[in-house]
Amino acid sequence: MSLIKKNELKNINVSAIDEKISEFNKELMKLNTQRAVGTAIENPGRIRLLRRTIAKLLTVQNTKSKISEKNTKEAKTK
Repeated sequence: MSLIKKNELKNINVSAIDEKISEFNKELMKLNTQRAVGTAIENPGRIRLLRRTIAKLLTVQNTKSKISEKNTKEAKTK
């Protein structure tokens, strides 16, 4: 199970990635505080899912930024 599907990750733009990362970080922080306080978490597996989804988003963001940097360097050399 995933919060974002692979084909959505390919088509998402950088600004939307930033929004999703901040949204998921807020949710993760909320769940982590519930766990730290000792409150029963409704779905404890969601913490792992959120961490993995954030990592996927960061990977896609890094890949897209490297591709854009490469394209700008090639354009300057031409």
